Amino acid sequence: MKRRTAREKALQALFQIDVSEVDPKEAIEHVLEGAPNDQYLYKLVLGVVENLAAIDEQIQENLENWTIDRLATVDRNLLRISAYELLYCKDEVPTKVAIDEAIEIAKIYGDDKSSKFVNGILSKVVK
Repeated sequence: MKRRTAREKALQALFQIDVSEVDPKEAIEHVLEGAPNDQYLYKLVLGVVENLAAIDEQIQENLENWTIDRLATVDRNLLRISAYELLYCKDEVPTKVAIDEAIEIAKIYGDDKSSKFVNGILSKVVK
């Protein structure tokens, strides 16, 4: 599975976890839809879940006049995935790649303003 696909599937799994509090491994199995397991997908989903408090804190520190709970579910979970990559996968994923991938995925799954919003927040997280 390509990393872009793994990120999109991770977004779908984290969305399910966020909305319905399903078990992370069940969410992953659901989004795989019978496809073979993907190590990077598991790493993203489980990494975000395990480090959720620290990731949300980093995102919250860079929000202006918003709380993380008020963000659109897609934007919130896309930011979580990208922040995880920026904070915990520095040796594996270049900063520019993590941000660019988040922007492109936001264009697909978010609303008209999501890509600019995600770019702005992630740029602040990097600093």
